[in-house]
Amino acid sequence: MTTASPTKEKPVWVKLVAAYSHSESRISMIQMANSFLPYFALTALAYLTVHTSLLLSVPFSVLSGLFLMRIFIIQHDCGHQSFFKSKQHNNWLGFFCGILTMTPYAFWRMTHAIHHATSGDLDYRGIGDVETKTMAEYQALGRWGRLGYRLYRNPLLMFTVGPMFMFVIYQRTPLSWHVASTMKANNMQAKRSLLATDAILLVLWGAMILHFGLATVLLVQLPGWLVTTSLGVWLFYVQHNFEDAYWRLHPEWTYEEAAIRGSSYYRLPKIMQWFSGNIGLHHIHHLSPKIPNYLLQKAFDENEFFQKDVHILTLKSSLKVLVSRLALWDEEEKRMITFGYAHQKLASTAAVPVMSSVPTPDVPIMGSTVSDMAAR
Repeated sequence: MTTASPTKEKPVWVKLVAAYSHSESRISMIQMANSFLPYFALTALAYLTVHTSLLLSVPFSVLSGLFLMRIFIIQHDCGHQSFFKSKQHNNWLGFFCGILTMTPYAFWRMTHAIHHATSGDLDYRGIGDVETKTMAEYQALGRWGRLGYRLYRNPLLMFTVGPMFMFVIYQRTPLSWHVASTMKANNMQAKRSLLATDAILLVLWGAMILHFGLATVLLVQLPGWLVTTSLGVWLFYVQHNFEDAYWRLHPEWTYEEAAIRGSSYYRLPKIMQWFSGNIGLHHIHHLSPKIPNYLLQKAFDENEFFQKDVHILTLKSSLKVLVSRLALWDEEEKRMITFGYAHQKLASTAAVPVMSSVPTPDVPIMGSTVSDMAAR
């Protein structure tokens, strides 16, 4: 008589997230209506009033930018195949959202899948995340390399010029082509996404400029773009960049700890939580990207597991993160440190060996590889 080999019991969170990892078509349709309709209405009002008074036009544009951020969250959910039950419907809507957000849908979906599969893993950084160097890597840089990284991490650039450059320029074909080339079997899908989005944007913005004039288009669109891109990068940055954020070498790295300890719970005022599509509940989202944004709060409220052992940020405390300018991972102290503290240590300690980087792998996550996740 043979006995079955014991099976490893799944972590408790796997069972918990399963109850919320489904879309609800009615809520998805309502969310589309209360996101797209105000966005188009406010954009139209901005164009109608731009030559009458900028005091009227700019507020309309800024508000439209907040709704565009909400549309980006819908695109984000479509990329995770969580907004609709149908893969086809998710991809169609995600592509349409990508035109409005100027973010190639399939290309971004794949880089974001890599972010989820490797978040907090020191050996597999570099795609889909904010660049974070270790103390040793920073020490090994020359003068210009250090200056470049300090500029990249400068808040004035990271949350103003940087986001506009990223969304408006970098995500166009020539600059992001090399990233698509790293995606192995999926690189042609990523490149087609870049080309298709660029072609549509060229026709769309070309027609708008011919009709309204370049100056008018810029006066209307720039305030909204600045709001959307700056807040989007801020949310992404603050939810992974705090003093005791989770970073480990791959042999020590675990998916669960990277999600819970490497992602914050950003407790925002209700109105900003609404505009940001509950993305502040980032630890739950990283545990299960299949949970649509409108069920994240419910998952948090109904389960004590999601309420403990998580780094909580408020609007006030998140501004302290900005002021502190945490920018480097200290391998010895296992925490994020500032440039000032790093230079104090460099002046008083010996050199630390530089960690080598390796290409992004197909890291198995809950039975799936990065390529699998990106293809869904």
